[in-house]
Amino acid sequence: MPVYIASLNSGSNGNCYYVGNEREAVLVDAGISCRETEKRMLRLGLSMQKVRAIFVSHEHSDHIRGLEVLSKKYNLPVYVTEATSAYCGLIPQGLCIHLNAYSPVKIGDLEITAFPKHHDAIDAHSFMITSGDTRIGVFTDIGAPCEHLIRHFSQCHAAFLEANYDEQLLDQGRYPYFLKRRIRGGKGHLSNSQALQLFIDHRPHYMSHVLLAHLSKDNNDPELALKLFSAHAGNTHVSVASRNVESEVFCIDPTGAATHLDINQVTGQFQFALS
Repeated sequence: MPVYIASLNSGSNGNCYYVGNEREAVLVDAGISCRETEKRMLRLGLSMQKVRAIFVSHEHSDHIRGLEVLSKKYNLPVYVTEATSAYCGLIPQGLCIHLNAYSPVKIGDLEITAFPKHHDAIDAHSFMITSGDTRIGVFTDIGAPCEHLIRHFSQCHAAFLEANYDEQLLDQGRYPYFLKRRIRGGKGHLSNSQALQLFIDHRPHYMSHVLLAHLSKDNNDPELALKLFSAHAGNTHVSVASRNVESEVFCIDPTGAATHLDINQVTGQFQFALS
């Protein structure tokens, strides 16, 4: 069964990622407002009625800003670790469900597995989302590529992969020394070169799509990151998840039935072109 993925926003101003099949979907993080989430879903032809749950990676505001309103309006359960939930503000009563690393959660035909990552948050986790034989990774806010990340990335058909900063731009930029040290200190963010090395060393041959995510506004450049990865992309489609607008919707299908989608909202259904 094909899986549809999209970035609704990606960056320090807000993060929200959509992963779903033809029947159900989940959001990973809710860092933009409920209203903006709805607008972007609508423009993409994606239905909020298919969204069954929100999974929270960690408690930083750019990942939970819209969580309370979105969860309450659509009665969506929020899956979050117990330690993180204490820092997420008011999650509507009865909708907070604690998750644990490597304990899969079933949402219809989707299976979501959280695993720990290096980041300066209370109990930060990344996610692997599986539908049938299709595996999607959401890997952002990572200080270093640990063994958990390497193992899961090497199994993905598609991934949202952090490429937060260019080392030279960070060095020459306006950030104070303590912040630069935090970003590259092992519990901050992945640089372009760290993400690229992971991509080169551990990308499976069947990986069809990578969306470069959480790019810094001040310390990176989308064209620079895209050019860097494109030189090593092979058959993998590489794109940049914007910090300002939603991405297109990508169809991930290991059978090769469809690769890129042209989305039109016609009676709420997908219409796509084979490529």
